[in-house]
Order: sequence, then C-alpha cells, then structure tokens
Amino acid sequence: MTITTDRTLAADTNLLWLVGNARLIDLSGQLLGAHIAHAGLIMFWVGAITISEVTRFVPSIPMYEQGLTLLPHLATLGWGVGAGGEVVDTYPYFVIGILHLVASAVLGAGGLFHVFRAPAILYNAGGQTARFHYEWNDPKQLGLILGHHLIILGLGAFLLVLKAMFFGGIYDTNFGNIRLISNPNLNPEIIFGYLVGLKDGNWIPLGMASVDNLEDVIGGHIWIGFILIAGGVWHILVQPFSWIRRILPIDNGEEILSYSLLGLALMAWISAAFVGYNTTVFPIEFYGSERLGLADIQFFLGVVAFLGYVWHSWRSSRQVKTR
Repeated sequence: MTITTDRTLAADTNLLWLVGNARLIDLSGQLLGAHIAHAGLIMFWVGAITISEVTRFVPSIPMYEQGLTLLPHLATLGWGVGAGGEVVDTYPYFVIGILHLVASAVLGAGGLFHVFRAPAILYNAGGQTARFHYEWNDPKQLGLILGHHLIILGLGAFLLVLKAMFFGGIYDTNFGNIRLISNPNLNPEIIFGYLVGLKDGNWIPLGMASVDNLEDVIGGHIWIGFILIAGGVWHILVQPFSWIRRILPIDNGEEILSYSLLGLALMAWISAAFVGYNTTVFPIEFYGSERLGLADIQFFLGVVAFLGYVWHSWRSSRQVKTR
C-alpha cells in the first residue's frame, strides 16, 4: 500500500480559499477529524438555533409568521403539539436543542483528537483503525467506507419510521393531530411509482412531492431504509465492478467529491418541490401557505451544489489528462 503526503488536490491553484480540506487529501486521519469537527459545527448550529427559537417563541402567533426555521420541523415530527397543530409544550424543543449542543461538544472533541493526537494517517495506527484508511485508487477500500455511510443513512431513515409507528407518532395535517402510522404502505408499485411521477395511475410532474398521505411517506422510508442498509452491506463485501468504474470513475478525491455534490444538488431540488407544494410533509399549520421564499432557498442551494459538482468534475478531468 502506497501512502503519500506530498500532494493536495489544490496544489495547482493560488486561490487559498479554495484549498479547504484538500490539504488533507492524503492524511486520512486528519481528514476524518475535519469531517467529525464539521459534523460538530452542524450540531452546534442546530442546537443553538433551536434554543434561540424556543426563547423567542410566542405560542399565540403561527410559527411561519415568526420566521422560525427549526421548530416547525420538530412540530411536524409530533414534538410539543396537539390538536390543530397548537403548540402545547415547548420543553421538548429545549431538550432537543440541549442534546444537540452536547453532541456538538462530543463531536468537536473527537475532531480535535483526530487532528492533533491521533495518527495523521489511519494506516499507521494499526489494528481495527487501519481498516478505515483509504487510497483513492483502492476501490475495495472506498467501497468499505461508502458501505458504512449507507448503513448509517439507512438507520437514520428507520429512526423516523420508529418515531412515526411506535414512539408517539407524527403530526398528520389531514387529521389535524398527532397519530401513530400503524399501517404504512409497502406496496412497491405505489411507492416506486412516485419516483417516475405516477400516482393513482396518472403522471404528475411533482413526482415524489405529490405524496398526500403519511402511510406512503413512512412506507417509502421503510423501503429506502432497507435499500440503504442492503446497499451498504453490498459495498462492504463487494468492490465496484470494472464497468461501473468506467462509467463513474473513482480514481481521485475530486471525482468522489463531485458525485457527492451532485447528489446534494438533487436532494436540494427535490426538497424545493416538497417545501413549495407538499402540505403533507410540510403542513400549512407550521409552514404557512406562502412558501415560495423557502423553496427558492432550497433551489439555489441546489444550484450552488451543482456548480460545485461541475467545478470538481472539471478539476478531476484535468488531473486525468495530466497523468
């Protein structure tokens, strides 16, 4: 196994603000630390904003009129609300905010540990730690890392399923109250029909965003949870086929980053459709009926991610040409 530390993906640019984590490209341990610290920053933002929104929340005014960002999501998940979407208890929001702040401290400490104390290259640590060292030209190892990511995402999907089916339920705007989703729809014809815009035998441009009941929403999460976990196990056990690698090369970090940004752009655009038009997943009680501004934010974030995909894909092609 060859380990190098003398190159970065940004070595050919004088724009220092573009370098970022590229300087850690061959330092798998420090790059892991940077990722963990980044997760800590996200957790801190969520916790801080949640606490801030709780302190200024006025129960007699709808959430969307107060410009709240995170409390509507928590209310949609069934925390602290009752009939008609009325907020009856803000304590769960406070607890959730504190838990995120505590998690941010743990993640921040983990990030600092990997940056300053742990081996800069995971391979040098030996043991189980070395299993997560990577080389950009080692598809088997990259498949191992991808597989673990997919399994974690699948478990995340099942957390929503468990909340909806067993732990208090979620808010259903069609019923105007919280309820348990005890009979999720697992019919593959219906669930996967949303992917191509088919609903009730008709084609609808909104695609997945046309879902109008929580049975289909939770059933879809059950399907995607199983698919993600099965895909994760597959990638851990089986390295990418050669024909897949010809279609989607994974020979350097730029390519992998570009694929991640393309996926992020896709998620942002799908989210924009949901935010703008779907009142089942984004109930009017919490988000209001005039949501073009929220949808625009999601759409333009998708544009930014897509431009990042184009940029890194172009840089990857330059690297290939200079080899």
